[in-house]
Amino acid sequence: MNPFTSTWLPSIVRCLWLLAVVTAPHVVHAATWQAIAGAQSTDEGIQALAFLSNELWIHAGDSITWTFPTHEIHTVTFLKPGQVRSPRPGAGGGCPGTTPDGSTFDGSKCVTSGDDDFVDGKTYTVTFPTAGNFKLVCLVHNNMTGAVHVLDSAEALPHDQAFYDAQARRDQTELLADGARLKGRGTATAQQTPGDEVTVGIGEIVANGGGSHTVSVMRFLQDTIVVRVGDTVEWTNLDPVTPHTVTFGTEPSGPPQPPSAGVTVDTDLARHAVLTSPAASVHSGFLQAAFQDRVGLPQTGGPGGLPLAVTRFRVTFESPGTFNYICALHDDLGMTGRVIVKPTH
Repeated sequence: MNPFTSTWLPSIVRCLWLLAVVTAPHVVHAATWQAIAGAQSTDEGIQALAFLSNELWIHAGDSITWTFPTHEIHTVTFLKPGQVRSPRPGAGGGCPGTTPDGSTFDGSKCVTSGDDDFVDGKTYTVTFPTAGNFKLVCLVHNNMTGAVHVLDSAEALPHDQAFYDAQARRDQTELLADGARLKGRGTATAQQTPGDEVTVGIGEIVANGGGSHTVSVMRFLQDTIVVRVGDTVEWTNLDPVTPHTVTFGTEPSGPPQPPSAGVTVDTDLARHAVLTSPAASVHSGFLQAAFQDRVGLPQTGGPGGLPLAVTRFRVTFESPGTFNYICALHDDLGMTGRVIVKPTH
């Protein structure tokens, strides 16, 4: 054998093999990212209405799995361009119905988890086949939003899963701590106001580069109040977005749960009812801050003006006894209260 051939042939083969490895198409394996929809305190009384993290960068072909750890309902919803999010689920608009777990979203049609079963640890996964920037919303909570940035597979991602996990833990801790502070403020507000006052929840909106979070205290503050026959108690919702009700006796069925027959409106637009027995029923309807200068839930307004919020409800008690009540929207989270009415003498 020619010594030259014997020496160089293996080297040529190795070079060709290395060249094939370098020039072969690079196969990118799709990843599944993890995120959370909602967080809550141990007693469920403070709810972080937030996607954690609410801004993620992923590659085309990747998926995101959201876990729903709370008893408060949320949706993971991506609307297509031109779709309008309704002020509440079932009110028209938005993304009707549900789409299956594992659906794909590329902007051509909406994708949503629905709001019936996604609580207490359930999960929902969406796959993103094409590059783009997509807004994430919850159809139940107006200020619970986020963004997903889907990059081409050749682009480098700015963060890994460990970064998002740490960010989610930090945001959850901060939001729940804010809720504890707000709870104290709501109680103080009820106690410092002259007369018999109850705070019907309190909250705040927190914004960041990806969207917005809300933290809401789902409690009546003071949840037990003692008055006399003939006294009037006033409930005020201090939450900027979350609706609540004050409901005595039989809970009405089905949205939008308007006020009970016989509920009147005072001159300052607060709703007002009279209870003559602990066995009687009365329902305030939604108590909720106005959607700022936007079309939203029907409100009662003054002549020629923008709609005003209905955030106050008053009840005059005309007999002694213990009057138990609930928030019809959040009693499953423990939002209940009672009024103890004592005789005048």
